[in-house]
Amino acid sequence: MIRRYLRLYLHFLEFSFVKAMEFRLDFFMRIVMDIIYYAVNIGFFRVIYAHTPSLGGWNESQTMLFVSIFLLIDAIQMTVFTSNLWSLPAKVTTGSLDYYLTRPVSSLFFLSLQEFAASSVVNVLIVFGIVIWALGLNSAVVTPGSLVLLTLLVINGVLLYFLIAMAFIIPVFWTHSGRGFAETFYLFTRFMERPDRIFTGTMRLFTTVLLPCSLVASFPARLFLEGFDWGVFLHLIGVTCLFALSIRWVWAKGLAAYSSASS
Repeated sequence: MIRRYLRLYLHFLEFSFVKAMEFRLDFFMRIVMDIIYYAVNIGFFRVIYAHTPSLGGWNESQTMLFVSIFLLIDAIQMTVFTSNLWSLPAKVTTGSLDYYLTRPVSSLFFLSLQEFAASSVVNVLIVFGIVIWALGLNSAVVTPGSLVLLTLLVINGVLLYFLIAMAFIIPVFWTHSGRGFAETFYLFTRFMERPDRIFTGTMRLFTTVLLPCSLVASFPARLFLEGFDWGVFLHLIGVTCLFALSIRWVWAKGLAAYSSASS
């Protein structure tokens, strides 16, 4: 079963790279636009630290690592999942989802991974360079064990980012809107770009449990920079698992409510 899905995904990759080479202007424009995005995010916090020595309990070097972790998770998300999420509402509203439901593979796997943004691979490599730079600023906490932990936490962050995005896309099964709530989702990604400790009270509960945007990059950064904490780790993994189960359940309900083109 695993080998079957792996072969299928390799076909997805091959097709995506061939298609990317046919649109070279788009390939280079994505690189330029994302470099500007990275520079704006880093510059934003550098301006803040020109006026304060600490933000959410972190100094500038620590915050730069947090920013680099978020940029890496975002770049992987854009490369692997985003193109698929953008196109899912149209598949539901036009009835073309039928094609995917009749395939002998998981519909969620097919719809989530079919399109690989090959033009964004260069951006992932650029962000890796930013992460290495930020790790150099925090070299005192860098160990082989902490790097393994960070790698696992980044993978969890990518998964959680995807799950949060799906939470805004799946309602299209009932609303039949052209983009679901995608625009609203991108407003909430701003919470991912900020250290979690700047939020307090109800807002903190919202961003760490109900819509756990702060867990995507802030909690991985905390576990790496401040030392392993079982409470933080279990909270992160527990919320991710709960969110994954919830999305799987809602996805099944959405498919049950779906009216195919042939119905």
